[in-house]
Amino acid sequence: MEQLSLFFKETFDEVRYRVTWPTFSELQKSSAMVLAGSIIFAIVVGLMDYVFDFGLTAFYAQF
Repeated sequence: MEQLSLFFKETFDEVRYRVTWPTFSELQKSSAMVLAGSIIFAIVVGLMDYVFDFGLTAFYAQF
């Protein structure tokens, strides 16, 4: 039990005093980049879905 409490104490100390947290402006920039990347990824996947759907529909219409 003592090891567990020591683990949590050291974890708290590390998070509180040793971790370098980003500034608010850095956090905003990173969040904007993640949002932009997610939107671009969604558009690419949507376009691929549309192209495959169109291609397979045209292919199966031949039979």
